[in-house]
Amino acid sequence: MKNNDQTDIGGDGQTFLTTHWSLIESIRTEADSSHALIGSLLKDYWKPVYCYLRRRGYRNEEAKDLTQAFFHEIVLGNELLQQADRRKGRFRSFLLTSLRRFLINVNKKETALKRVPKGKLIALDVADPDALAAVSEDMSPDESFNCAWVSSLLERVFEEVENTCDRDGKTVYWKVFEERVLQPIMDQTDPPSVKEICGKYGIPDGHKLANMIITTKRRIRSTLEKHIRKLVTSPDEVSDELQEMARFFPEIAQNFK
Repeated sequence: MKNNDQTDIGGDGQTFLTTHWSLIESIRTEADSSHALIGSLLKDYWKPVYCYLRRRGYRNEEAKDLTQAFFHEIVLGNELLQQADRRKGRFRSFLLTSLRRFLINVNKKETALKRVPKGKLIALDVADPDALAAVSEDMSPDESFNCAWVSSLLERVFEEVENTCDRDGKTVYWKVFEERVLQPIMDQTDPPSVKEICGKYGIPDGHKLANMIITTKRRIRSTLEKHIRKLVTSPDEVSDELQEMARFFPEIAQNFK
């Protein structure tokens, strides 16, 4: 891994991009591209919104319809645009507050679901909705929202690192990390032995395997911090988000300190 790939939290003169605040501001001024811009928010936030709704007692189809309605009525509508102010802090906290307010009034908006475009804003691909909702079944709705957000962020980070490993000719680096570290954590099983992994991928010894896994962990840490920097406005908030990840996924977080 190259030195310039690594991230120093709060680095010298680092600009915090606050991507989602910037998207909202772009939607304000670029009406013709609002649906394209909102697609990014939907991709990153529909699972947290959906999981929050499930924890509030809505069934799968109701939660999916309300997720569509929330993004259509509040995010694409004037309410979020009028209230959005990056000085208010983390975007996801602001979005959660908007979601709570939306639900308070949802019974008053009897036509809300009817006004969602027939083609929907995005296909909510919930292959196993009950399994997705069950991940946070012992949590409050707010905790469920935040847990789903962390989970979605990790999914994006892992996908990006896997793709960059493939691009850089280090596909086996990702595979050994996935099989030796990540999958055992997710499945709560014992990891395959060093001998088994080395034999499977033609790795000469355990020392080489350990270095490959360390390199992959560094890439993940760097990519994770890069994604978080796009969502916050200060170095302190980077640390807060990393602590949030550790709270919900301690075993995963332990690997990226």
